[in-house]
Amino acid sequence: MPDALTTSLIPIFIILLILASAIKILREYERGVVFTLGRFWGVKGPGLIIIIPGIQQFVRVDLRTRVLDVPPQDVISRDNVSVRVNAVIYYRVIDAERAVIQVEEFEAATSQLAQTTLRSVVGQHDLDEMLAEREKINNKIQDILDAQTDAWGIKVSNVELKHIDLNETMVRAIAKQAEAERLRRAKVIDAEGELQASEMLRRAGDVLAQSPYALQLRYLSTLINIAGERSSTIVFPVPIDLLANISQWGKPSAPEKKTD
Repeated sequence: MPDALTTSLIPIFIILLILASAIKILREYERGVVFTLGRFWGVKGPGLIIIIPGIQQFVRVDLRTRVLDVPPQDVISRDNVSVRVNAVIYYRVIDAERAVIQVEEFEAATSQLAQTTLRSVVGQHDLDEMLAEREKINNKIQDILDAQTDAWGIKVSNVELKHIDLNETMVRAIAKQAEAERLRRAKVIDAEGELQASEMLRRAGDVLAQSPYALQLRYLSTLINIAGERSSTIVFPVPIDLLANISQWGKPSAPEKKTD
């Protein structure tokens, strides 16, 4: 009796095992690439699908956006500066059939392509361009990757440079250059200020020279400013014309000519 029960359970167990291997459940973001006797049969999902064990094979593909962290790459810029650059890439599978058939392990292939493209594009720019035009470099890398991976059914949605690292010698050189540039700008600003001040003084001198009354008003304004200061000593400036008259007192007057 036990042997008969065991014998009857074995076929049931085999049937359940076959059904378990034949039934596949795919989530909303998953697709199944099905092959029949080695030939492409179709893309299935999402939901419940059934395959024939031993005759059909099934490859599950995730369609969600993936994040690829590109390892740091040593690059020599166009102006011969050695830098270390890394990036992050966002991509997703838009065609499960091509992602499985056209390339083996599309994740590894995308990573290798991203590394070589990063080195190639960054090496075409100067260091100043790397630091100031990151968005332009990001877009260029994205366009190249998107064009190359389109045949694999992959869409590159975004590329971002993360870090641009320099050696300590180059960092010190850049700091010195920035300090020199700040000093140069400060000197230029000082020179422009002195030029403007001298121009204003020249204009004021022209106005005072054209109007003696303006000079007297300026003299009185100076006296008011001096009187307003908290000082025990007050200095009264002597007008230039008064000094000129004083200097004439000690000189003998010219003799008058007699007329017959």
